[in-house]
Amino acid sequence: MTGKNANFRYRNTSVLSVTHIEAPVRIPSARFEQHLATTRKRLRLPDNMLERISGVTERRWWEEGTRFDDPAIEAGAKAIAEAGVDPAGVGLLVNTSVTRTQLEPSVAVRVHHELSLPSSAMNFDIANACLGFVNGMMLAATMIDAGQIDYALIVNSEDTRATQERTLARLGRPEATREDYRREFASLTLGSGAAAAVLGRTDLHPNGHRIVGGVSRAATEHHGLCVGNLEGMFTDTKGLLEGGLPLVVAAWDEANNGAGFQWDGMDRYITHQISTPYTQAIIEAIELPADRVPITFNHWGNVGPASLPMTLAAQAADLVPGDRVLCMGVGSGLNTAMLELQW
Repeated sequence: MTGKNANFRYRNTSVLSVTHIEAPVRIPSARFEQHLATTRKRLRLPDNMLERISGVTERRWWEEGTRFDDPAIEAGAKAIAEAGVDPAGVGLLVNTSVTRTQLEPSVAVRVHHELSLPSSAMNFDIANACLGFVNGMMLAATMIDAGQIDYALIVNSEDTRATQERTLARLGRPEATREDYRREFASLTLGSGAAAAVLGRTDLHPNGHRIVGGVSRAATEHHGLCVGNLEGMFTDTKGLLEGGLPLVVAAWDEANNGAGFQWDGMDRYITHQISTPYTQAIIEAIELPADRVPITFNHWGNVGPASLPMTLAAQAADLVPGDRVLCMGVGSGLNTAMLELQW
């Protein structure tokens, strides 16, 4: 039986701004290939395999010594300014970063402090792999609709530099196997970046971008297919694709055949940015128009929860009032969520 929370609609919440910060250091895939040249030769792996298979030409790193949460603070300040909102009116701050340097306190507390948000503003982290930012928006919209808060700030910053340096070191060891290379291949497609969004009441901001509603689905029997820790990310890429596609199709069918969203004719489909095979598989599985699915992973890599809002922010200048936008993500675990915006 499908629970009623599997699809949902909002009445009075809009996105007032969405911003992104690109990490400044460009790291081409060719650099990783060169670093692993000895391993690839020993294991008889072809040249240019990383870019050819994933579609990631380059990814970004922060400058050495950068605190990963500093870009979240910068993106948050930018989002508040662009929304034209008084920071004193923010009632909720949610950090959705996977990256963290400590277990406690939450990442959100420093962001809250540095942005001088009021003591009345709740602040905490939401962690749900690559779906965190979308989940943060969903929670904030629920609280705004309930009248509990007027404004919410969602932030995210990811720093993959240390993880990728450790991955390269492991794969460069003489004992590294083809299986090791396969399990850690996805780690090499990651990238660094930051994003933030301000949500507010539609009745106070009629020119905002209304959050219409969406659907969510879980397939947690696949929780062991992608496991990340401070040392690296270990992934069964084939299993993720085989488990993720039916999940996406189920959510899509629920939205269009059960919940009545009618998402076939959207003006833009903002997907979580993973790789060429994953993106193409989703496009084919639910028959999306490829020219309405913007691609950013080729130059940013997979920036985790930040990738979807970063892509949305990059597309914002080309969107016009009335455009319908669907945000679509799949996170390891497995979970999926789709959220419709009316621009």
